[in-house]
Amino acid sequence: MRELLRTNDVVLISAVEALLDSAGIDHLVLDQHMSVLEGSIGLLPRRLLVEDALFVRARALLNEAGFGAALVTE
Repeated sequence: MRELLRTNDVVLISAVEALLDSAGIDHLVLDQHMSVLEGSIGLLPRRLLVEDALFVRARALLNEAGFGAALVTE
């Protein structure tokens, strides 16, 4: 699995998840429970991961949708 996105923005995570779901790209969101526990101070961002084989496809999809600035740089 490779990290595609890291953010504290729950709306962004939801939008990206919906986009990946519609494209049939499996993904995993890590740290979502930890970010809830720490409250609203935004200390622990959520991480969105995709399978290695789907990473390039997912990255291209998010770039096309205008989310390129939010992607983790390699």
